[in-house]
Amino acid sequence: MKMEEKKDNHLLMNILHEAQEKHGYISEQVLKQISVEQNIPISRLYGVAKFYTMFHTEPQGRYVVEICGSPSCILNNGVQIEKFLEREIGVKIGKTSKDGMFSLYKTSCIGCCDEAPAIRINGQPHTKMTVERVQVLLKKLRTAFKKKKKK
Repeated sequence: MKMEEKKDNHLLMNILHEAQEKHGYISEQVLKQISVEQNIPISRLYGVAKFYTMFHTEPQGRYVVEICGSPSCILNNGVQIEKFLEREIGVKIGKTSKDGMFSLYKTSCIGCCDEAPAIRINGQPHTKMTVERVQVLLKKLRTAFKKKKKK
């Protein structure tokens, strides 16, 4: 890969991150706007947005829950945490709950192997997770969500 292509890819990733941060996800309309403004083929933008799990092309829940899929997490009861989250939130991996509270994803290593199993919620890591710790965390998030909805 040429140096200029690496620079272009870095800029593209930054543009997509900014768009997602601003809108919560990267809609088709936003991709078209970026395509025109940056003179980048929409097919390239869409390919990058769909390839990287950090980008979302559909509206997301208030809390984006990412389950670490690294070997360290899997070997330390990560699968049990994953199954519990699917049951507790009521959606399969890659989906958003009907109430708009949670989006659930499985991701590659999040860099917390020494404190496995780990999850990330809205970018914040939570380590040494157990079913009990996940229950407490979800209860706090649900309470916060209901308070925000009332305002």
